[in-house]
Amino acid sequence: MIWNHHERTIRAPRDTIARLLDTLAGPEDRLWPGRAWPPMRFREGLAVGASGGHGPVRYTVERIVPGSEIRFRFTGPAGFSGWHGFSVRDSGPGRCVPQHDLELRPSGWARLSWPLFFRPMHDALVEEALDRAEGTVTGAAVPPQRTVWVRVLRWATIRGARRHPVPGTERPG
Repeated sequence: MIWNHHERTIRAPRDTIARLLDTLAGPEDRLWPGRAWPPMRFREGLAVGASGGHGPVRYTVERIVPGSEIRFRFTGPAGFSGWHGFSVRDSGPGRCVPQHDLELRPSGWARLSWPLFFRPMHDALVEEALDRAEGTVTGAAVPPQRTVWVRVLRWATIRGARRHPVPGTERPG
């Protein structure tokens, strides 16, 4: 089993970050780094039971606790069994900790694709989401810190996506 955890202590009240969490996957999303990464989308909007995902990663919304937690259950790619989600907790006066957790039991090809492709991309995306949260509340932009491997994977993925889009993610026009 794989356990993946990201967190960031931010000098902002918990409610401030909680409001960002509540915008996830919406038209005014202020948490997901959707300009640099495939956007998080749900056919039915962000609601328990809704299906969607980002890029080739598919999931359903398993739990929403407004202002506190959003949890998703993986439905794809093949071999991904588990969940991931965002939450926020207090960390003293005027400070909070937004975090992202993932629990995954890979099988088949996912045993190889997780460490070589999905994990580095996942880690970079989540860190950029936390950068975005921090930058939104502090006003200081945090530039992405992508490894060479992540830059290569992004280049190959963007190139491949132009040729073979994931069904249901095509952009009109």
